[in-house]
Amino acid sequence: MAKLAVIDIGTNSIHMVLAEILPDASYKILDRFKDMTRLGNGAFETRRLSDEAIGRALEVLKTLVTLARNKGFERIVAVATSAVREARNGGDFVGLVEEQTGIKIRVISGGEEARLIFLGVKHSIALSEKPAMVVDVGGGSVELIVGNSDGLQQVQSLKLGAIRLSERHLAKTPPTEAMMKSLSDEVTSSLEPALERFKVKTFDSVVATSGMAGNLAEVIHLRHTGRPLPQLNLATVSLKDVRAVEAELRRSSIRARLAIPGLDPKRVDTLLPAAVVLRRLLELSGSDEMTLCDKAIREGVIYDFIERHRDGLKAERDIPDVRRRNVMGLARRCRAPEVHSLHVAGLALRLFDQTRRLHGLGESERNLLEYAAVLHDIGYLINPRQHHKHAYYLIKYSDIGGLTAEEIDVVANVARYHRRALPATKHEGFGNLSLKLKRTVRVLAALLRVADALDRTHFSVVQTVHVKVGQTLTIAATVSGDAEMELWTAKQRTDLLEQVFRRRVQFTAVSQQAEKS
Repeated sequence: MAKLAVIDIGTNSIHMVLAEILPDASYKILDRFKDMTRLGNGAFETRRLSDEAIGRALEVLKTLVTLARNKGFERIVAVATSAVREARNGGDFVGLVEEQTGIKIRVISGGEEARLIFLGVKHSIALSEKPAMVVDVGGGSVELIVGNSDGLQQVQSLKLGAIRLSERHLAKTPPTEAMMKSLSDEVTSSLEPALERFKVKTFDSVVATSGMAGNLAEVIHLRHTGRPLPQLNLATVSLKDVRAVEAELRRSSIRARLAIPGLDPKRVDTLLPAAVVLRRLLELSGSDEMTLCDKAIREGVIYDFIERHRDGLKAERDIPDVRRRNVMGLARRCRAPEVHSLHVAGLALRLFDQTRRLHGLGESERNLLEYAAVLHDIGYLINPRQHHKHAYYLIKYSDIGGLTAEEIDVVANVARYHRRALPATKHEGFGNLSLKLKRTVRVLAALLRVADALDRTHFSVVQTVHVKVGQTLTIAATVSGDAEMELWTAKQRTDLLEQVFRRRVQFTAVSQQAEKS
């Protein structure tokens, strides 16, 4: 199965999920990791990520990337949100991460963050046809999303994140009445016009995601039952309970807050502003409760990746070998005649296997012959005339993952010489090769020229070949019909094969029915 690691670099925390993508385009989470790095501490006032926060984040990211790679996750997608997005030195941070870990962070907009969050929610909660309000309270921003079972309708990103509000309004704990009024006024003055801008004014439900909402739900459940919340997804929290927890946090010291059952100690200063945002949203939207969802941006990134790479993921399942998969991918992008190309590859490999004692080449060269055979006709994409030369350039300058530059040179040259001129030192691409590679190209091209000729009509009339090595190289073609065109063309293409093996080549035809009898 395909593996994907997703790293979410938030204002408050850095998360990583390790997922296995399944054949039905779903996924399975294999592991989760989280570190409350507080990358955004102080960043919203100074518009800079502090050196200390950058140092903490770099250490966490190096650890996570190493962990992912040690577990076999080479495909790593990393996204960063408001803290990095808004910091003047956010680009410097992104550059440092790439330099020290090799991963490229995608810094996403608030709108894209909201889209990904909704994607995660939509695949986790059965939304109705009526619009729902999805809210994600992060450290730096709050995403408001309106959507239903059909999809996303509208999004807004507000600068009401819990760390931002705490640093701006709550200078002491417990806060004064003036601090709370200032906080509540900012939240209300942002939420009211945001809700007004939505075309939909009433919502079937309010769905809350993020660790802030989840921790609030955990505290409320413990208050009522004395037991931990058994499942976060689809748990409900009433407006009355949100108000009660907010009131307790408002009057509590740090020490008293830490004694509240279920409260995450690392959210001791941020849960209060988060509760205020959620309370005011419920009040202003006319909702009495909210439903919790345990899926958000990270799961959205996974679903987005699956959707964007559906064809590639299917190819990975169908063709596990990365080199062969990339060769097939290039052939398909260039619209090569696949049935013909694969049939020629099969014939070429039969010729290769049955002449091993003459050429002495090994498995690596055999693979290169197969790749060249699959790609030999991609030059038609540019022009049928001199398509063999166009194939050379397409292969030479395409990034075929898994092949070295030397191997690409061999494949490109073999494809180039599948017809017309024979390899010559005056040809730049061939002339620059080492003596060893020149011989390899000559042998493989000789075999490909004959194999291609044996499928001249593209009807796979020549089913297979049997080679008898003697003073003459006899190629017996098993045919399913009239193969005169194939055999005539093959005889015209034996020039290089006769040079390479220093013997004459002759063809015979055996009907498929005769061979069976």
